[in-house]
Amino acid sequence: MAKAPVLTPQAEDFPRWYQDLINKAELADNGPVRGTMVIRPYGYGLWERMQQEMDARIKDAGAQNAYFPLFIPQSYLTREAEHVEGFAPELAVVTHGGGKELDEPVVVRPTSETIINDYFSKWIQSYRDLPLLINQWANVVRWEMRPRVFLRTTEFLWQEGHTAHATYEDARDYAAYIHRDVYADFMVNVLGIDVVLGRKTPRERFAGAINTLTLEGMMGDGKALQMGTSHELGTNFSKAFNTTYLSKDGKQELAWQTSWGSSTRMVGGLIMSHGDDNGLRVPPRLAAVQVVVMAIKGDEAVAKVREIGDRLKAAGLRVQVDDRTDTPFGRRAVDWELKGVPVRIEIGPRDLEAGTAMLARRIPGGKEPVRLDVLAELLPALLEEDQAQLLRESRERRESRTTEVSTIEEAAEAAVAGGWARIPWSTLGQDGEAKLAEQAVSVRCLVAEDGSVPEADDAPGTVAIVARAY
Repeated sequence: MAKAPVLTPQAEDFPRWYQDLINKAELADNGPVRGTMVIRPYGYGLWERMQQEMDARIKDAGAQNAYFPLFIPQSYLTREAEHVEGFAPELAVVTHGGGKELDEPVVVRPTSETIINDYFSKWIQSYRDLPLLINQWANVVRWEMRPRVFLRTTEFLWQEGHTAHATYEDARDYAAYIHRDVYADFMVNVLGIDVVLGRKTPRERFAGAINTLTLEGMMGDGKALQMGTSHELGTNFSKAFNTTYLSKDGKQELAWQTSWGSSTRMVGGLIMSHGDDNGLRVPPRLAAVQVVVMAIKGDEAVAKVREIGDRLKAAGLRVQVDDRTDTPFGRRAVDWELKGVPVRIEIGPRDLEAGTAMLARRIPGGKEPVRLDVLAELLPALLEEDQAQLLRESRERRESRTTEVSTIEEAAEAAVAGGWARIPWSTLGQDGEAKLAEQAVSVRCLVAEDGSVPEADDAPGTVAIVARAY
């Protein structure tokens, strides 16, 4: 009788495979309140590495970290009409505290444009105070009707950047810089996901923004996932909160603003982009554990894996030693494969006699014996090969499953079949976008014919990327 697979095969049931992997790889559990999640240590380790890589890029962009309250007066959200209308269905509102009804209800932070602008209006006095570049790492709450761990949860973790500038051009350029040099650089070069950079349509734009830039990734089942967004807010919030500055000419001017964010949704994107029927595959540049050194059995093997672990750590690799010889080796190997650690170094009594170890590579697969004395020199190059392979596979999947179409019907057909479609925006238009929405198909973004980001929705040659999405 054939042994049952550890995970539901992707081809059989992709959503079930995703949930199986989250459970079996010990990434997260469902929380006690519907739509919430408990992120387990291994899953949180992935998020911590994402934070570290993103935070460094954000600081290189000149932004400083701060923290603003979780509770926001309800009246703040009503000051920007489009903003409150966009978020109203998702708000969690507190009406009682300390055993009494509150004089004014407070909203549990869905995003922080309103409260941060209240303080920007106090902190900004003149052009010398600009640009003001702030980021915060926090949790937010958006009441989710169709929750899915990491992808759509009522509470999730994220970073949100908020900036104020003296001119439209400066704000526009900064939003584009975050989009390209922070988000895209991280997602392509660390996550190994070949995202498409584009412009959101007015229908899909962030509530209160004049332009939204997005990064869209194709998942293993051909659906799209919005991985991050960067918004030009214009002066919409400046007007609502009187965020003004004294210009060099001695005039009171409204500040031009941006906001931008990425979240634990990226963990879901990582799983669905790179995972296979054996589990997760973690890009080496991201992995909290790049190499696990495993003792198969025997006291001598335990001593040796500890020695090798120290040697590899000294070489700059992120290493974990697995010397739990009281747990069957096969079970441990399957667990590490599920978790997607890029490299396993397996050492037993026979390996010690031969002066070798068995090197197992998770991303390309396969095993081969390797001399112990060359591991520290060999592994960095192998890890870079594996990083490049994941990005190459991501790009090849998107290119092979994207179809050039000329009609709305063809666009819907391609999306329903599990791929993306490219259609001229002049052909589709907002009426066609509405028709696609009736079939649960959306315009993920607008791109120029050459793949760059168009400067306007109606720029000549603009192409719509159409897909089903998470």
